[in-house]
Amino acid sequence: MAFTAAAGHGNLPNGAFSPTIFSAKALKQFRKTSVIEDITNSDYFGEIKDYGDTVKIIKEPDIQVQAYTRGQQVIAQNLNDDETSLTVDKANYWAFVVDDIEVKQSHVNWEDLASNRAAYKLKDAYDAEVLTYMATQSNTTNTLGAAGSPKVVALSGTYDFTPLAVLNRINRLFDQQNVPTDSRFFVADPFFWELMGDESSKMMNRDWVGPGETEIRNGRVSDGKIRNFTCYVSNNLPYNGTGPDSNSNSNSGVLIAGHMSAVATATQITKTETYRSPDTFGDVVRGMHLYGRKCLRPEAISAFTYRRN
Repeated sequence: MAFTAAAGHGNLPNGAFSPTIFSAKALKQFRKTSVIEDITNSDYFGEIKDYGDTVKIIKEPDIQVQAYTRGQQVIAQNLNDDETSLTVDKANYWAFVVDDIEVKQSHVNWEDLASNRAAYKLKDAYDAEVLTYMATQSNTTNTLGAAGSPKVVALSGTYDFTPLAVLNRINRLFDQQNVPTDSRFFVADPFFWELMGDESSKMMNRDWVGPGETEIRNGRVSDGKIRNFTCYVSNNLPYNGTGPDSNSNSNSGVLIAGHMSAVATATQITKTETYRSPDTFGDVVRGMHLYGRKCLRPEAISAFTYRRN
């Protein structure tokens, strides 16, 4: 009973006149943004049919250009047929049971509510796993900082980079390796974007939402590009210890930059089904997510490990 009674008041003492009402609207969990669909290459998705299927991707052969003098014999080179493979070899699942009594007597459609949450959780797990994978795929040139020896990013005191200088450095490294400027991306955690906002608030206009997309879907943080990068925020980036908001080398965060062609992904939900539970009077609802990921161009991926000062 929500209301208190005066001392000595004896009318309807148990409070049964004031029932508890459950809202038909459920309080939904906050959800993290997902960026993988925007920053990876899904060109090979249609060629993946089932778990374990593999797509062989032929690499473009390199051509040698030779100096020529008049009358010189021309020797044709043999073409290389190097290939790499994209395999669907990762799987996640979910399963829950809804009892018949809950279905009959509840004011909430638990099956729909839980299925919606399950779909998000699968996507969130996929997003985090692929980002963690991408952080391990950059070549030596593009790997800046490491666990135990992160770069210090700050605006004052002793530091290695300012936030904007991080993008400047990676942009230059990509330019030197002939990575196309179109479709470059940069993914950072909220702490980094706070530092960037302190350095240059004009670059961090978060009021923009483009046609057909929202920040909750893809985490985009700015209208235009910053140093040739389309920029995103994510809470699924890998980190060490407690993350970058620390002046200890044992705590750091990882930023990822790259070109969309660098990593290929293929994903599909192959099974979503409902069946009668053999143990209870209820229905079991379950689903499985199968996906694969492959780094095709390590020169077009950069991992930057950092902390504050």
